[in-house]
Formats: sequence, C-alpha cells, structure tokens
Amino acid sequence: MISPQQITAVILAGGRGSRMGGLDKGLQTFNAMPLALQALTRLQRGGGVGPITINANRNLAAYESFGVPVWPDSLRDYAGPLAGFLTGLEHCETAFMLTVPCDTPLLPLDLAPRLARALEAQQADIAMASAPEMDADGRLQVRSQPVICLLRASLLESLLKFTQHGGRKVDAWTARHKTVLVPFDLPGDDVRAFCNANSLAELRQLENPPA
Repeated sequence: MISPQQITAVILAGGRGSRMGGLDKGLQTFNAMPLALQALTRLQRGGGVGPITINANRNLAAYESFGVPVWPDSLRDYAGPLAGFLTGLEHCETAFMLTVPCDTPLLPLDLAPRLARALEAQQADIAMASAPEMDADGRLQVRSQPVICLLRASLLESLLKFTQHGGRKVDAWTARHKTVLVPFDLPGDDVRAFCNANSLAELRQLENPPA
C-alpha cells in the first residue's frame, strides 16, 4: 500500500483570482479561516499525506505564515493549475504527489487514501477524483475534477515536455497517461465536498448553504 509519507500534497493557490476581481483567492476567508489554510487543515486532519506545501505567486509571506513551504510557479505569467503541478513535481521528494485547489474548502478527509487505493489497484499513473455536480437540467452527474489528482512523481519529465511545447490544460496532459477516475458518490459522501468558490458570492453561499 502507498503510505501517507510517500505522498506530498500541493495546495494550488497560484491563480490570478480573475473571477474574484483579482483578489488572492487562497487568502479569502471561509468560516473565518483563509481558504488555503482551510485546505491545509483538511489535509492534516485526514492524515493521508506526508509533507504539505502551497503553490502561490503573491502575498508569499501570508502563505508562509501557515507554517508550510510555499513555492511560486516556475512558469511565467500565471500559466494556470498545470504550472502548479509542474512546480510541485520539481520540488517533490516523495514518490507521489497530491494536488488540490485552494478554493474547495470541504474536501473529503479520506481524499488521499481513496485515491491511493485506486491508483495502486489499477497500477495507474494518475488517480483523479470525480464527484456529483448539478447539470443544466438540475440532475446530478458524476464528473471528473482534473485538478484533484494523485500522481506519480516520475511524471515530471512528461509534464516538463508538455509545458515546454505550450501545453496548459490539465486534462490534455493527464489524457496522455493511464488515469483512473475515483468517484466520491458513496452513501455518506458530502455532495458539496468538491464545490469550489469562483466568486465571493459563491464563497458566501458555500459558507451558508440554504436550509
């Protein structure tokens, strides 16, 4: 079995925050706690990972105050979450790396163990979370969550080549490797676990769901 100490977790907080009016998303509060710190706390409570780090490109001192290493993108110009993947792999000293976004404050506590079991069972390169989302007709559909992945650190060379040739989309890169989708739709799973906040209004709605 993959042990927690074999997994480095990277919290992706390096975006522009365009849909939040340019605010640094990871520092916006959810229940009085910065989003990135909320993600860090969820990962620590789950106990399924070893080292935890943050990928951020501004306000580095604020992120460093959370007590974990902070790594800015190695690619320029806010190249998106895949830049965070690359930066994480460049610094990763364990066999596996878990990526999670900073704007998903209700991540499952058992996220890492479930992804690890699936990756090992399928001998895959990447285990990607999938979760229920409401479609345009109001029906729940299980959809992949491309930035929530457990992957082998040995994929660094592949990702480096992909980004050097201009690749920027996470799913376009993961499609090149054996990827197993791991559904989080079991009884007892929180249907809001992978809800993300792209605006302050969405953040407040997630913080205070309707009764």
